[in-house]
Amino acid sequence: MKLSVTVDRDEDGVWVVECPSIPGCVSQGKTKAQAIKNIEEAIALCLEVRAERGLPLTIETRQVEVLV
Repeated sequence: MKLSVTVDRDEDGVWVVECPSIPGCVSQGKTKAQAIKNIEEAIALCLEVRAERGLPLTIETRQVEVLV
């Protein structure tokens, strides 16, 4: 399964990664590489829990550009 994630750095320098297709699936790391590895593990666990609870594995998301 191929999923998109967002990668941001917070004000303390911690990398925060979120998978928008899986509600609540967020992880972090001191380095970008560590954060990516952590979200991969989090995604696997979130999918397992959603399957056990009979929830849809993912929700539909779309990325759009907005002119401001």
